[in-house]
Amino acid sequence: MAQLITILVLVFSAWWLYRRFVSDARKLAEKSRRAEKERQTGAIGTLVKDPVTGENRLKRDEE
Repeated sequence: MAQLITILVLVFSAWWLYRRFVSDARKLAEKSRRAEKERQTGAIGTLVKDPVTGENRLKRDEE
């Protein structure tokens, strides 16, 4: 029984690490794509509209 629990913990941990890796890879790819587009167009940053105030602001890295 202890072996089964150990295997389940290892499988769950591997799955969680894989999902985290994929998530980080997607974020990095999107950031790279955005930076490349900004470089091509000569833009300083990407503007996003704040839904609460309606004002435009620069997009932050964590968004």
